[in-house]
Amino acid sequence: MALLYGQITTHSEAVVISSTGTKRIYEYHLRMDIQNNRPIVLKRVERENPERWHGVIIEFSMEGDYTRAMPKILEYLKQTAIVTPYADITFVDPRGRLYEFTGIDSSMPKPPTETLHHPHGIDVETLNRLINSTRSKNMYDFLKRHFQRIGDRTARAFLEYAKLNPKRDPKKLSPEEVVALSNAMRSFDFLPPDASCLSPLGEELLEAGIRKELNPEFVSVLTRKPSTYSGYPFIVEVGIAYGGGVRAAGGISLYRFANKIPLLFDEASDVSWKVVNNLIDWRRYKVSPEMPVAVFVHICSTKVPYKTVGKEFIADRPEVEREILNAVREVARRLSLYLSKKEYAERERRKLDVFQKYLPKIAEFSAKLAGKEVPDIKPLLRKASRIEGI
Repeated sequence: MALLYGQITTHSEAVVISSTGTKRIYEYHLRMDIQNNRPIVLKRVERENPERWHGVIIEFSMEGDYTRAMPKILEYLKQTAIVTPYADITFVDPRGRLYEFTGIDSSMPKPPTETLHHPHGIDVETLNRLINSTRSKNMYDFLKRHFQRIGDRTARAFLEYAKLNPKRDPKKLSPEEVVALSNAMRSFDFLPPDASCLSPLGEELLEAGIRKELNPEFVSVLTRKPSTYSGYPFIVEVGIAYGGGVRAAGGISLYRFANKIPLLFDEASDVSWKVVNNLIDWRRYKVSPEMPVAVFVHICSTKVPYKTVGKEFIADRPEVEREILNAVREVARRLSLYLSKKEYAERERRKLDVFQKYLPKIAEFSAKLAGKEVPDIKPLLRKASRIEGI
């Protein structure tokens, strides 16, 4: 979309330079054939790669109002640095100002692995595509070959449920039978989808990103176990931060991510906003509106349930809402425990200040009356404050 927008606004070509670390570097100058959805290669160059450089460079020009867009661009880069703490991000704006977001962790999330379709997530169009391309000669083999979590016993049970002959050739199914098969797949009780096709950030990296960019006084993160909606696996990751670089915004600051991409617009329409602002009573967790608290919600899925084609906010699917709610409650409990300990420590500190102010005078006065040396009162102070080492 970025390349297309650049081509529409400036009619300039895009340059793509790439190498996988082999002996050659490849450079393409191209435009997009919008009507046929394919590239028009204007120039192709191959160069030697003695240093075995690997990576990709994309260059293109676009038209935009940077003065108005600047706050959102910088916020987007900052949030990207939070959710990808292993990345080094450098940005030079049109005015020549340099912004750097330096990575602090060299580890990266485990990459996803390719999996087969899950029956609950299949639609008629996809099912037709599988039927037209399959080499299977019967329904029994077709199910086992093209769908995950279907073995011998499950295939037999499903075909009996769908009232289909296991020896039936899938290519000979009528359109009505394909629709009935798709409906039966969505209603049959299959095992949950395999979540190995997902690449969550992980608690360690999410915490590292939050600490790197916001340097909070307290941070806690949680990665929920994989769950599913409509046959699509998803994982919810949530973090909460307090104090430090977290701004007091008159309410909870919400950071939203989908597959490691920041979501900046239409916050009030998002399911995360509903959970954080409507479903949770923050007073139960000792959090007041004026406190500097931020909540981070990352949804990782093969099909994120966006509400609109703009992909800026996520629909309040019951399964997704429940996972976010449970995760936020857990990290909020951890924050509440921290705030309770902090409040207790503050009370003890005030008590100690009183003791430190008056006990030495009391000890000195008592020693004079008794005609003895002034005793060491530090053990008494430690006992009174219940803080060792003071």
